[in-house]
Amino acid sequence: MPEPVLVHTAPLAGTAEALNGGELAPGTYVDRCLDRADEVEPTIRALVEEPDRRERLRRDAADLGSRYPDADGRPPLYGVPVGVKDIFHVDGFPTRANSGFPPEELSGPQAGAVTRLLEAGALVFAKTVTTEFAYYEPGPTRNPHDPDHTPGGSSSGSAAAVAAGVCPLALGSQTAGSVVRPAAFCGVVGFKPTFGRIPIDGVLPLAPSLDTVGLFTQDVAGAGLAASVLCDGWDATATPDGPPTLGVPDEAYLDRASPVGRERFEGQVDALDDAGYDVVRAPALADVDEVEERHGALMTAEAALVHHDRYEAHGDRYSRVLSDLIEDGRAVSVGTLADARAGRARLREDVEALMADHGVDVWVSPAAPGPAPEGIDDTGDPVMNAPWTYAGTPAVTVPAGEVDGLPLGLQCVAAHGADERLLAWAGRIADALYDRG
Repeated sequence: MPEPVLVHTAPLAGTAEALNGGELAPGTYVDRCLDRADEVEPTIRALVEEPDRRERLRRDAADLGSRYPDADGRPPLYGVPVGVKDIFHVDGFPTRANSGFPPEELSGPQAGAVTRLLEAGALVFAKTVTTEFAYYEPGPTRNPHDPDHTPGGSSSGSAAAVAAGVCPLALGSQTAGSVVRPAAFCGVVGFKPTFGRIPIDGVLPLAPSLDTVGLFTQDVAGAGLAASVLCDGWDATATPDGPPTLGVPDEAYLDRASPVGRERFEGQVDALDDAGYDVVRAPALADVDEVEERHGALMTAEAALVHHDRYEAHGDRYSRVLSDLIEDGRAVSVGTLADARAGRARLREDVEALMADHGVDVWVSPAAPGPAPEGIDDTGDPVMNAPWTYAGTPAVTVPAGEVDGLPLGLQCVAAHGADERLLAWAGRIADALYDRG
């Protein structure tokens, strides 16, 4: 029997339109996704096991169809199967967070983001694999483009499931680079909104001052559709008239990329310049070393606080990787933590002042240092993403070519609160890159 093709096209926007208009029945599409999962899951292992998934989903799809028998008035995500990272609480599902803790010790009310998706007509397809408590200790998930390579972390299962066409939409979270980086590694769109724009309630925290709910799709239009449901105060009219001016950050930041990642990024910039975009170089993140230190101090200190009681009682249930994080966090002084928290606003103000001075609408940069590293014991480096996460600005990665069959992503970042415009711009940028092969 031939090996299954692990990468499969499944854009959200067109699928949602077909489901909503009645051209595609939820039950039919659910069965299609389940069959796809049966085909690829033995290899990619993106989903948390569930013994009665097919029966449950068929019931859920039938119930949804009964509630909305006519196309008129159907909600925007009617019948869309969604993968949910296993740090989100979902009613009726255990939360394990790929940890050594029993689900009853990690239970809680359903995540607000999940509730919004369900109210918009979506179906919970499956819990998706995460790293342990959304830090670095990986799960079993593999990259659909090459199973010998990591899919990235911590939202590994969500990114891989979307890339494999198992579900057209999945939820993730980002504390350093856990949406943008796996999206780049898996060749899909990853959207991390402005900090706090999507409710974080009902999600197991890692560092509450940084944790941000994000999402994965195969298409920017689909990301915009999902964002309109998930984000507070979404304004569908807040779209730009013309093309954005693109900003390329300082060399100190770009030097974090690998040689091949930097070379391909410069090629992407040249392609956008050829497509008619104005591109300016500006000294954003010239102090990236200090930014990384403050982000690291904030993440480790808050992780130690979040896990304090659990770690005191059951430290032996934690991996060495997460134990080391917690121990490091305990050594962070109160003053250092306070400065790290205050530094978020300072960085955002500095970045947005540069945007105003240089006329920049969207920063562009590599979404990861390079393609996905070989092996699944290392989820890759979030160094290209963490500064923007620290600033709380919205970011989206779009597929931008390949190296030896492994995807690359272009990271696009806008000003705080400019999520609607960013996604509109990102769609045009993705089209420009695609048109040039």
